Amino acid sequence: MVFILGLNFPETRFVKKTLQHFYGVGPLVASKLLAKLHIHPTARLGSLSNQTVLDITAELSSMKIENDLRRELVDNIKRLRDMGAYRGKRHAIGLPVRGQRTRTQTATAQKLNKIERRG
Repeated sequence: MVFILGLNFPETRFVKKTLQHFYGVGPLVASKLLAKLHIHPTARLGSLSNQTVLDITAELSSMKIENDLRRELVDNIKRLRDMGAYRGKRHAIGLPVRGQRTRTQTATAQKLNKIERRG
């Protein structure tokens, strides 16, 4: 098991998939991080040295990921609501924010604007 930022990952897992496990790190950011640290895209965690794992952990800890990013998202939505902006009002009542149609097909917007994102 390889320990990265408080989580254990099996050694057979691809490094890129492991990086994408963290909230805020998608395929593009993971690829750039692998290129920066000179790691092959198909490398597995078991083939990495301890120093490389420490380098990955250091890079991830310098990025805004997981709870920091979630907190920023909630703060941005709360700021829009407090300001009384149109987008904030739409978030508050759970309707589409970016101009989508509301006569039908609002299920996705209602799913995304549920209480946990309302702030």
